[in-house]
Amino acid sequence: MKKTELLFIPGPGMGHLASAVEFGKLLINRDEHLSIVYITIDLSYNTGVDAFMESQLTDANSCIRFVNIPYQIDSSDHQEPKSKNRNVVAVELINRQKPLVRDAVLDIISKANSDREIAGIVVDMFCVGMIDVAQEFELPSYLFFTSSAGFLGLMLHVQSLHDEYNEDITHYKDSDAELLVPSFSNPVPAKVLPTTMLDKNWGSAAVVTSARRMLEVKGIIVNTFHELESYAIKSLSGQEGKIPRIYPIGPIINWNSKQDDGIMSWLDTQPSCSVVFLCFGSLGSFSCEQVKEIAVALEHSRCRFLWSLRQPPAKGEIDAPSAYANPEEVLPEGFLQRTSGVGKVIGWAPQMAVLSHPAVGGFVSHCGWNSILESLWAGAPIAAWPMYAEQQTNAFEVVAELGIAVEIKMDYRNDANMESKIIVSADEIENGIKRLMMDRNKDEIREKVKDLKEICRQAIVEEGSSYISLAHLIENFKEKM
Repeated sequence: MKKTELLFIPGPGMGHLASAVEFGKLLINRDEHLSIVYITIDLSYNTGVDAFMESQLTDANSCIRFVNIPYQIDSSDHQEPKSKNRNVVAVELINRQKPLVRDAVLDIISKANSDREIAGIVVDMFCVGMIDVAQEFELPSYLFFTSSAGFLGLMLHVQSLHDEYNEDITHYKDSDAELLVPSFSNPVPAKVLPTTMLDKNWGSAAVVTSARRMLEVKGIIVNTFHELESYAIKSLSGQEGKIPRIYPIGPIINWNSKQDDGIMSWLDTQPSCSVVFLCFGSLGSFSCEQVKEIAVALEHSRCRFLWSLRQPPAKGEIDAPSAYANPEEVLPEGFLQRTSGVGKVIGWAPQMAVLSHPAVGGFVSHCGWNSILESLWAGAPIAAWPMYAEQQTNAFEVVAELGIAVEIKMDYRNDANMESKIIVSADEIENGIKRLMMDRNKDEIREKVKDLKEICRQAIVEEGSSYISLAHLIENFKEKM
């Protein structure tokens, strides 16, 4: 049979690329006649993407290949990005690479033989400008949405308010207002809307533009499962004809983090469900003052802990955080010695492996959507401490909508790795950790997470909700037009 080839344009950063690659593996495992080409755009700052791609190449899977486009600056274009927000800058820089992506697609199509047909282009939520490339080659486009169905509904709602009712939601910034959003069963506080969405300086306009472009695709693939977000998925599916068809095919889990023997050996010595794991994603870091508050909270809580502590990039840089050469320089004096029997401070963490370890009883998380899904897969309840992007909205969803998390500070913001002006006190952090690990309320949350752990695993096996949704998606790919 003729091979059906899909071209993927992943978003920037590890979370987006890893999810796209795992999704591609899922597709080719389900249908041997599918193959995937990833067209990756190098944004010239270190996010760990290069190392990840190299690790995938050693897999030697002939159905998956990568075409890397080095970031290039047009000498005639000296414009600085219109916004300082990391997400807006990333979208703008990606859009500037459209001619190179077009050339790469043309090269792939020209080399296709009679045994292979290009079925469409799957674009990440950060790469909706590349829908133009698909349209130029008369190829169907699909959106791969790496966040929740609830947040997808929020984006489309904001676009609808803007385009149909001429409402600008940036006036909700710093207000105590609540919004009625079709994809959420509870009113959404303005304080948990993403910073980008409330940014009058290009950010809000970029969100509306992106959401508008999403309406042009043939289908929207969401990394979620029906049983987790039934309310949001029902609200989106009920708008047939107005928005593209929704395909919930998750949870897609990144299994590619290498284990660290030192970390896993330490966890092996800890009692079951006794360790709280603190990790804030590939771009998460804190000021020295905030680090000290976390340390005091951990020491006072008397909980066993594993803490992924990362050093912020230099001021003005947008590189990913790195490991401290000497963590003692930012920690309270004597902290490591006083906690040596119950705690461990590390740099990078093999997150999925850690969450799956029986010693881990809770997860203090930035609430990136991938991390939320990984915590559910591992059965680890969450203490929500969002930082950037849509994480405040995700935190609201897991705390208020789903009841699978406690709150540390839902409206905390640390966007674009700029040091937050808000310092979360040691008392607030300690209280959140104790509610996660010790309070009676934790039992109710833990039971919900335990149930969802089984449900999400059932969703992806034969006859599960995501398994069936993926089958419909593959049929759609093969219809082509």
